[in-house]
Amino acid sequence: MEMLALEIDDVKIFTPRRFGDDRGYFTETYNKRVFDELLSGYDFVQDNESFSKNRFTVRGLHYQSPPFAQDKLVRVVKGRILDVVVDVRKGSSTFGKWVSAELTAKKGEQLLAPKGFLHGFMTLETNCLVIYKVTNFYDGPSDGAVHWDSPSLKIDWPVDASKATLSDKDANAPLFEAFDSPFSYA
Repeated sequence: MEMLALEIDDVKIFTPRRFGDDRGYFTETYNKRVFDELLSGYDFVQDNESFSKNRFTVRGLHYQSPPFAQDKLVRVVKGRILDVVVDVRKGSSTFGKWVSAELTAKKGEQLLAPKGFLHGFMTLETNCLVIYKVTNFYDGPSDGAVHWDSPSLKIDWPVDASKATLSDKDANAPLFEAFDSPFSYA
C-alpha cells in the first residue's frame, strides 16, 4: 500500500495495490496489519455508504464533537469526488487551512480525515458511491456542520455554489467565521 502525506501532515492518501489480469483486478481495501504498520492507533468500528445521484452534490463540511469524534477513511466505489478536509484543531499551525484530493473508483485512492478536521466532498460525476470507515459510532447530539462554501475558508470548489446540490443541513450550516471549534491540537 502506498501512502502519501498531503500539505497537512495528519491527512494522508492511501492507494492499495491492485492485482489485475484479463478478468479485472483484486485489491485489499483495508488490512489492519498493513494499516497499523503505516499508522497505528486507528480502530475502525463502522462502515458508512453514501450514494449521490447528481453531479456537484456536496456533503459536508461535517464533524462529530468529542468525545464522539471520528477519524474517517474515505474511498470511492463508483465515480469520482473532490474530497476536502479542514483543520479545526485550536492551537494547530494549520488551523483553518484545507487540503483536497480527487478520489476515484478507477484508481482506488483512500483519504484519511483525522479527528479535529471538518470533512466534506463534492461529486464530480453522476451516480457516485462513497464508502468510509469511522473510528466512532454516530452520535446525533455530537453531529455538526460548517457551511461548505464559507468565504474565509476560500476552498477551491470546481463549480459555482448556485450549481451545487445540498441537503437542508448543509445549506443552512453556520459559516466558518461563526464556528467555535470543540477540537484542540494535542
